[in-house]
Amino acid sequence: MKHSKIPLSQTVVTLCKAHNVKHIVISPGSRNAPLTIGFTHDDFFNCYSIVDERCAAFFALGIAQQLQEAVAIVCTSGSALLNYYPAVAEAFYSNIPIVVLSADRPKHLVGIGDGQTIKQKNVYGDHVLYSTNLKLDLKEEDSRSKEDELPIFKNLENKLERILGLQKDIQSFNESEIHNALTISNLKLGPTHINIPFDEPLYETVEKLTVNPKIFKIESRTEKVDDFEIKSLLDVWHNAKRKMILVGVLQPNSIEEKWIQEIADDDSILVFTETTSNLHHQDFFPEIDKIIAPLEGEELKTLQPDILLTFGGLIVSKKIKKFLRKYKPDHHWHVSLQHANDTFFCLEKHIKLRPNTFLSAFLPQVTHHTKSNYKTTWLATRQLRRKKHKAYLKVIPFSDFTVFNSIIKSLPIQGQLQISNSSAIRYTQLFQMPKHINIFCNRGTSGIDGSTSTAIGAAVAANEPTTFITGDLSFFYDSNALWNNYIPKDFRIIVVNNNGGGIFRILPGHKDTDNFNTFFETKHQLTAKQLCNMYGFDYLRADDETVLKSQLEGFYNASNQPKLLEIFTPSTLNDKILLDYFEFIK
Repeated sequence: MKHSKIPLSQTVVTLCKAHNVKHIVISPGSRNAPLTIGFTHDDFFNCYSIVDERCAAFFALGIAQQLQEAVAIVCTSGSALLNYYPAVAEAFYSNIPIVVLSADRPKHLVGIGDGQTIKQKNVYGDHVLYSTNLKLDLKEEDSRSKEDELPIFKNLENKLERILGLQKDIQSFNESEIHNALTISNLKLGPTHINIPFDEPLYETVEKLTVNPKIFKIESRTEKVDDFEIKSLLDVWHNAKRKMILVGVLQPNSIEEKWIQEIADDDSILVFTETTSNLHHQDFFPEIDKIIAPLEGEELKTLQPDILLTFGGLIVSKKIKKFLRKYKPDHHWHVSLQHANDTFFCLEKHIKLRPNTFLSAFLPQVTHHTKSNYKTTWLATRQLRRKKHKAYLKVIPFSDFTVFNSIIKSLPIQGQLQISNSSAIRYTQLFQMPKHINIFCNRGTSGIDGSTSTAIGAAVAANEPTTFITGDLSFFYDSNALWNNYIPKDFRIIVVNNNGGGIFRILPGHKDTDNFNTFFETKHQLTAKQLCNMYGFDYLRADDETVLKSQLEGFYNASNQPKLLEIFTPSTLNDKILLDYFEFIK
C-alpha cells in the first residue's frame, strides 16, 4: 500500500483510521497532496472528490448529519479553508461532527509573502470545539542552506537537541493533538480543526509506514443521571397544570415510543413540534404558527405554560419565540448534552442528558397526571384551524401555498426529505407532514448557502430515496453542488421558483420599487433547465396546478438520472395569499 513519505501525514491518516473516521471529502490542491495520497490509497476510507470547498464542506456535513459520526474534510492552504467556514458554523450550531484537515505552509513561510498562504492558525475562532496547529516534522537530513535554516537550528546545541529527541517530542505532541480533535468532534458532536504544515517535497511515497502512532483509548459518550436533580424537578412538575414541551431539530427515532405515548396521555402537557422535530403523535401540535398566529389578548394568556420543557436544536417559528418571550413560563428547563440556549430569556435549568435518557429517568417517577384541560382545549382549537386551512386551499389561486400543499401530498412513502431555508422551511411548518418521512434542514445558522450540497451528502450517506425542496435563490446560490459525481439516481430536487426572494415581500417595506426588486427581492429570470442539461438531471417544469399534479405523478419513479422539477409561481401574489391565510383561519 502507498503512503506519503511524510511522517505527519502518516500520523494523521493512521489516527483517523483508529478513530473510525471513514468518510473523507477532499478538494484538489498541492499542499494537501500528502493527505490525499494517504487517504485515497487505503481501502478503509470512502473518499470523495469535490472541487468547490464550500460545497465539499456542506456535502460532508450532510453525511455527518445522517451518520452522527465525524466526517473529515481535506483542503489545501490559503483561501480554501475559508470556504469551509459557512459549513463549519452550521456544524457548530447544529451539533454535527466534522473535522477540518487543512494543509498549511511551514511556519517560516507564513507572513513573508509566499504564494497561497494566509494565517490559518485558529482561523475558525469560537466556531469550533477544538483547534490545533500541528508541528512540522524534522527532516532526516537538513538540506537547507544557511540562509534558509530555521532559527532553532542555528547553533550546535539545538542541532544536538534535534538528534537526541526533538522529533520524538514533535511526534508525541502531534499524536496527542490529533487524538484530542477527533475525540472531541465525536463526543461533543461538533466541528474541530487540525491545521497541518507540510514542507516540500509533497508527492514522495513509501510502501511501509515509518511511524507507529500511539493509539489512545477511544472514549464513548457517557451520561450520568442526577437523581437529586430529577427529584427536584418532579416536585415542580406535579404541581403544574400547564406544561408545554417544545421540540426543535431532532434526529429521527430519538425518543422511544413508550415515552411519546406517556407524554400524550397527560392532559396537562401540550407538545409543540416542528417540521424538523421528527416526532409524531395524533395529540401533538406540529403546526405551531397555525395555532398561535390568530391568537389575541386573553387567548394568548390561556396558552402561557407554567413549565416549559425544551429539547432538540434551534426553533424555526418566530411566532412561538415571540409568544414565549412575552408570556414567559415560571420554569424553563432545557435537555441537551450540548449547550442550552436561553432563547426565551427565562432559562432556569440545563439538564445535561439526551432527551430520551432524561425521559427514561423522569417519566417513570411521575406519580400522577395533574388534572387539567390544557391539552383538550387546544386540541379543539387545532381541529378548527385545520378545517379553516382546508377551506382556504379551496379559494386561493395557484401560488407558493398551493404548491407546497401539492408537494407534501405527493411525497413517497419511503425516504427522507431535505428542506432548504427561508420560505421553503417556513411553508412546510404550516402543513401536516407525513409520519413516515424523516426531515432535515440546516437550522444551525439558517443560511441558504449550502442546502443543496447538504442534501446530496445526506442522500449519499442515507442510501435511501431523498427529496430536496428548495427556493430559487437558495438553489442558484449553491448550484455548484451539482458538480458532484456521487448524486444517486433516485435523488429528487423540487425548486419553487418565484423569480426572487419572495419571503421578503411579507416583511414591512416598499414593495414593487426598483430598490426593493433589485436589492431585497433580487428579481431574476433564471431557470434550472441549463444546469440540468450540464449536470445530467432530468428536467421537468410546471406553471399551473394541472401540470404540477401531472408532473408529480411519475416524479418519484425509478430513472437513469436524478430529476429536478421546477415550479414557477406568481411572485406578486404569494405574499398576499400567505398574509391573508392567518386572517382567514382566525
